[in-house]
Amino acid sequence: MARQVTENAVALRSYAEERQFPRHGLWVGMLTMALLVAIVVSLGVGAVGVPAKKLVLALLGGDSLTADQRIIVLSVRLPRIVAAALVGSALSVSGLLFQGLFRNPLADPYVIGSSGGAVLGASVGVFLLSSVTVAGFGATALLGFLGALCSILLVYALARVHGRTPVVTLLLAGFAVSTMLSYSSYLLEVLDRDFGTGLRVLASWLHGTIGQPTWGQLIIVTITLALGFAASIPLAHRLNTLSLGEEYATHLGVHVQQTRIAIIVIGSLLTAAAVALGGLISFVGLVVPHMMRMVLGPNHTRLLPATALAGALFLLLADTVARTIIAPAELSVGVLTAFIGGPFFLYLLRKTKQETLL
Repeated sequence: MARQVTENAVALRSYAEERQFPRHGLWVGMLTMALLVAIVVSLGVGAVGVPAKKLVLALLGGDSLTADQRIIVLSVRLPRIVAAALVGSALSVSGLLFQGLFRNPLADPYVIGSSGGAVLGASVGVFLLSSVTVAGFGATALLGFLGALCSILLVYALARVHGRTPVVTLLLAGFAVSTMLSYSSYLLEVLDRDFGTGLRVLASWLHGTIGQPTWGQLIIVTITLALGFAASIPLAHRLNTLSLGEEYATHLGVHVQQTRIAIIVIGSLLTAAAVALGGLISFVGLVVPHMMRMVLGPNHTRLLPATALAGALFLLLADTVARTIIAPAELSVGVLTAFIGGPFFLYLLRKTKQETLL
């Protein structure tokens, strides 16, 4: 009987969401078109401007560009644009998963400690293994990726109690581990004897910078993210059920603990892949999922593709502005997203506090 009542509640909720947010397909279509337009615009702006008509013809296989323009557009700008879109999409989907898991709009991809491990790993790469490369990735990116994953495993092991992982314990363990690992990087910073070169490289990475990736790197990251996105689809449906409460979800046959572990693994993998390609870029995984939830409602199945597209669009536009606003110099994209996301975070914090008081 309880199971039937709960199933009816889920059905009624889905129907209500269908009535309230009928334009999901329209939003996905608009975001797709906006992303394509943003790609063309980003390809054309810079120290060497390229007309949009020539770019479209070139992307369709035409021979409308000069030799210099072809090198600039296809070998310099396009890989960076793809990287920005991948990183933005990965951080946004990861943020969506963690916000759904913790039922908190203030959660972000670094909420359970991945940033501290990434900082320590990147520091090892910068100061001790700067000449090492694996599969086209430098030691900084590779060890940042591994550090993020290892810190998550450590946090999970510390938070697990009697076969269960309480959410509050997980968050507290993540905060403690992230803080300790972040400050541990100072021990490596004092080893820099190259007139501060290593410190400047590390600072750039910590502020979030979309560099100049190779196509080989992009292929590896794309495959990783594709697997993560595919695994997120069934998890999105389970998050809808979990939002009704763990007891109801259990009655409907959802394995709450297994689902929680899967979300942590997939979210951490997406975050680590984004870290490897763009360093620590803040607020993307906080702002974008919440904005799409305000527009499309709480249905995670609907939110997933829209959030992925919106994240790609958001970071692509931010990176385009970052590399052109003070040309010929460049601004770290993480600095720009912080200026955008910081006020938005304060707005969310104030809104959450007001709702709590009510």
